[in-house]
Amino acid sequence: MSIYQFEASTLQGKNIPMSDYKNQVLLIVNTASKCGLSPQFEGLQQLYDKFKDQDFRVLGFPSNQFAEQEPGTSDDIAEFCQMNYGVSFPMFEKIDVKGDKAHPLFKHLTKEAPGILGSKSIKWNFTKFLVDRNGNVVKRYAPQTTPDKIEEDIAALLNK
Repeated sequence: MSIYQFEASTLQGKNIPMSDYKNQVLLIVNTASKCGLSPQFEGLQQLYDKFKDQDFRVLGFPSNQFAEQEPGTSDDIAEFCQMNYGVSFPMFEKIDVKGDKAHPLFKHLTKEAPGILGSKSIKWNFTKFLVDRNGNVVKRYAPQTTPDKIEEDIAALLNK
């Protein structure tokens, strides 16, 4: 089972099948504009800029489930990401990433790459999932893991 069976809507409301990202390495991240970790947007954008020509994409999924740190509308989120961090990688509509109403993509990601002690829950904003060119979840990174610490893993997948 790969991520390609799922779809999600962009901040602009366009439905995108994950199969559009076939043969690309992906870093899927749950984000929040008001989070103390939001400066990671800068590092995520740097990774995207560095590797996008090698079929790498960062996919951002805002969520308001952690201390209500993503209260804004899709327009607010897009403006924040662009104005503060120059984000040009794909950003999707605000979703739930944990619990019964979690988006099916995130249910799949957490099942395939459980957290510490096998937890399938996401504990905080900026949890990251690395996905290979075949849509398989390869690794999960903690919220505190900065994007620069993931660069080597991305490069290794791109060179396979």
